[in-house]
Amino acid sequence: MLVAEDNQVNQQLVVRLLLKRGHSVLLVGNGREAIAAYERESFDVIVMDLQMPDIGGFEAAAALRAHGNGHRCPPIIAMTAGAMEGDREACLAAGMDGYVAKPLSPKALY
Repeated sequence: MLVAEDNQVNQQLVVRLLLKRGHSVLLVGNGREAIAAYERESFDVIVMDLQMPDIGGFEAAAALRAHGNGHRCPPIIAMTAGAMEGDREACLAAGMDGYVAKPLSPKALY
């Protein structure tokens, strides 16, 4: 799994939760690094924070979908502190395959 998250506390939490479930995880700190990682290797799932420096989650997801590095883009799960009504729908409308709100709940992430 590829996890793109810029906040250190959130990085530790999401990686720990995913490792606990037996997933292998590559952690990157922003959208630009997520795009570079995707160009180098394939992933089963991408967990993408939406608000990151340099390139945010929406822009990175669009670039990943457009890139198509020889294989189908995996599901992209939006991860955001924006837990207001309509945010989930906005993420799905923007091309995300799923949505989890922060603070992360293990049940929602799994």
